[in-house]
Parts: sequence; C-alpha cells; structure tokens
Amino acid sequence: MYLKHLLAAAGVCVSLSTSAQTIQADTRLQAGFGMMTVAVAEPIPVALFYPTLTSANITPMGPYAITVSVGGTPPAKVKGLILISHGTGGSELGHHNLAQALAQSGYLVAALQHPRDNWRDRSLASSVTYFSERPRHVSRVLDRLLSDPEWKDRIPPGHIGAIGHSAGGFTVLALAGAIADPGRVAAHCASVTDDAGFCALRGIASEATRAAEQNTIKASEFDVMDTRIHAVVALAPLGQVFTPESFKRVAVPLKIYIAEHDKVLNGKYHGRAVHDQLPATAFEEVKNAGHFAFMAEMTQAIPSAAGNPNDDPAGFDRKAFQGRLAAEVIAFFDRNL
Repeated sequence: MYLKHLLAAAGVCVSLSTSAQTIQADTRLQAGFGMMTVAVAEPIPVALFYPTLTSANITPMGPYAITVSVGGTPPAKVKGLILISHGTGGSELGHHNLAQALAQSGYLVAALQHPRDNWRDRSLASSVTYFSERPRHVSRVLDRLLSDPEWKDRIPPGHIGAIGHSAGGFTVLALAGAIADPGRVAAHCASVTDDAGFCALRGIASEATRAAEQNTIKASEFDVMDTRIHAVVALAPLGQVFTPESFKRVAVPLKIYIAEHDKVLNGKYHGRAVHDQLPATAFEEVKNAGHFAFMAEMTQAIPSAAGNPNDDPAGFDRKAFQGRLAAEVIAFFDRNL
C-alpha cells in the first residue's frame, strides 16, 4: 500500500532476508521492518517490526521518521507476537516507537491499518459494524501470521499479546472478551456533555437501533473474543460501549492507561470505567497527559478532527513518558506471555 510505494520510490526492498539469525538477549538488537498485506475481502496492510542484528537507519515514511532496518534479517525465533490496533483515522505507523522498542526486546510486532478506519478512509466509523469488524481485522492478521511460511515457526505457541489505543483500546478489550452494545452510545450521550469524541459516534447508535428493529444484526455479532491472545494493553481506550456483565469473560492479564487531560475520550467514562469493572487490572492515569500522549510524534503536524496528534498539555514530556511506557509494556508482556 502507501508505505510500500514510499519505500519502493526510495529504492528500498521490503522483502525479508531468508537467512535467519540466532538472537539472544543483545544490546545491539535493532528493529527490522517489512510490510505485508493480508489478502482477505478487505485487504489489511500490516507493518512488521522484528528483532534483527542488521544495522538500522532513519527512514522517512509519510509523516514519520523511523529508525529501522528495512528488510533486515529476522531471527530464527522471537519472544512472542504483539498485535497493535491504532485509533480511528490512524495508521499502522502511529505507534512505531513502541513497536520498535518491542522489536528490539525480541518481539515480532504486527501493526495493522484498519480497513475503512484509517487516515484515508473513515467510513467504517459510521457503521454499526465498527464494533464487530475492528476486532475481526486483528484476528485476520493473526490467522495470516500463524499460517505464514515465513513467520509461523518463529512465533512460540501461546506467546501472543495485543496493544490498542483509543478505538484500538476498544478493539483489544473486545478481543479479550468484553462485548459491545452499540445502543449504549445513545444512552450515554443523552446523559453527559463532556465526552465529545465518543459521542461523535451517535450515528452508529441510530443505525444499531434500526438494525435491531429490522433484525438485520444480532447481539452475537459483537462477541469477537479471540482466545489466542493472552495479554492486553489498552491505551486511553474507548470503553463505555461494553456491557458490564461481559467483563466477567475477561480473564487475560490486562493493563490500562488513561490520560489525565484526555479531550477526546473522557477517561472516567472509558478506561476508568473498565477498571471499575475489573479492579484487579493494572491501571494508571498518566498525569498531565493528553489523548495523543501514547502516539509517535510526526515530523510534520497533520491536524485531525480530534486535534493535532503532536499537541500535548503544557509541561508534558512525551518523549520521557514514552520511554517509560515502552519499558513497562515490555515488562508486562515478558511477565505474562
């Protein structure tokens, strides 16, 4: 897709070396990089980050400058597979710094671009299938990697985790077992005035009501649990849409972060509300952080309807926070996978 075209224009080959490296704990580890497309009805572009001993270089990719070894030699084995789901209108590179850190610690990371919910096309966000298809996109990527001749034998069985930000946080919570009820959008937004990002989804609630009346979509459509995923990190997640009783199904280790000054998804209605249902879950409200604190900074600002992803509240040090975040996320997966 667009990244492949950018790399090709730069004369860069995106295929991976077939000669595997033997990689143990090594401070010289770099992040290798490649692209793949999951060929399903709606093709899914995926950015792959993985450990390599091949030297890395700063590579411009769209609005990002990413330090990776494009097409670098992958290892014979990785510690595990981590799937990353971006937020509405995002891209597979929106969390490249976290993906790089995970790769340098030994993980294969698959960061997908959600079909019809990305920087070029947000049409899924006006459909009730937003809450069923987003998690299924992730499961389709997992299907592909676990059957892919290049990767299937490199991934240790059961060592699979997922990270999601914003709507991606919803996505990974749904994969962990929580079940959405789109009708909750209208009910919530009729009672509050301080949850603008979530309440922009009111159209989905109207469609959900029509679909229920016409019996064109069943509640079971939103049961998208994927038991192959064994640990989850949710960053400023969209959470109000889940039915409270469905949290009883969530049994995997879970870590939730919310931002103190989130103007897109009010944490008290979302990540904190999820934590209230799962009080044993690891939880942090990041002081002075905004919604975009969890995303990689861009080399050029591209404002969105939700604001400028490069903006932070005054005094917030995104670089320092993301260094800590990466260390904590790596430690979380090391403990739980």
